[in-house]
Amino acid sequence: MNTNLAIETDSLSKFYGDFQAVDSVDLTVEKGCLYGFLGPNGAGKSTTIKMLTGILKPSSGSVRLLGGDPWNQTEALQIKKQIGVVPEDLALFDNLTAREYLTFVGQMHLLDKATILQRGEELLSLLKLEGVEKKLTVEYSHGMKKKLALAAALLPNPKLLFLDEPFEGVDVVTAKVIRDLLLNYVAKGSTVFVTSHVMEIVERICTHVGIIANGNLVEQCSLDDLNARNSLENRFIELVGSNTDEKPNLDWLDGGERSGKSAAEASE
Repeated sequence: MNTNLAIETDSLSKFYGDFQAVDSVDLTVEKGCLYGFLGPNGAGKSTTIKMLTGILKPSSGSVRLLGGDPWNQTEALQIKKQIGVVPEDLALFDNLTAREYLTFVGQMHLLDKATILQRGEELLSLLKLEGVEKKLTVEYSHGMKKKLALAAALLPNPKLLFLDEPFEGVDVVTAKVIRDLLLNYVAKGSTVFVTSHVMEIVERICTHVGIIANGNLVEQCSLDDLNARNSLENRFIELVGSNTDEKPNLDWLDGGERSGKSAAEASE
């Protein structure tokens, strides 16, 4: 066991019937890094993160988080106390306000009232949510919900943070707030595992990357090592792109004269 690793998997796999969504993935994520986990839609990113966080049981293989096994009943609770998760579907309670939701999360982690109040106020202020305390979560925009989910994940002060597409569907200002928060979080020694489709953001904030395609981990290295050989975008396309050199051939999208009659002309 490598004590310098925050995440370590050995032949991690997941089957759905005869379909193998994740195929023998070996992840090694060092403590104190910001690890970007990339892949096209359906590549196995969300399935992998669900297995890592104890949401989805692996079909085979093993997982170690912060040196422990999240699927071992005697270790699982202690491990979950040290991790924060922002899932793809966010999993918020619609009929609670932001403060009520953070209070609930804090109580679940057995934090005292003073700590919950202090951390909650600081997080709401940092994420620009302090002005919507009377609104229920169901009234929030998608970006506001992303920020609240992140606040809840950070409230217990976890050592390891999992974020599934945190930048998807958020505006530029919100993306910058999240990005700056994550960089500060990692600078203090914590670890972030993030999935994203946004190459520019991954290049800007991540120290290490892993690329998954068709359930297989096809690349894993530091971003510096990758950039010394190729750009992230070029390497990603090289590994997972198929038919990317084909030119679209939709002649009817000519933007000019139409060869056929319009519906109005045809009806005359």
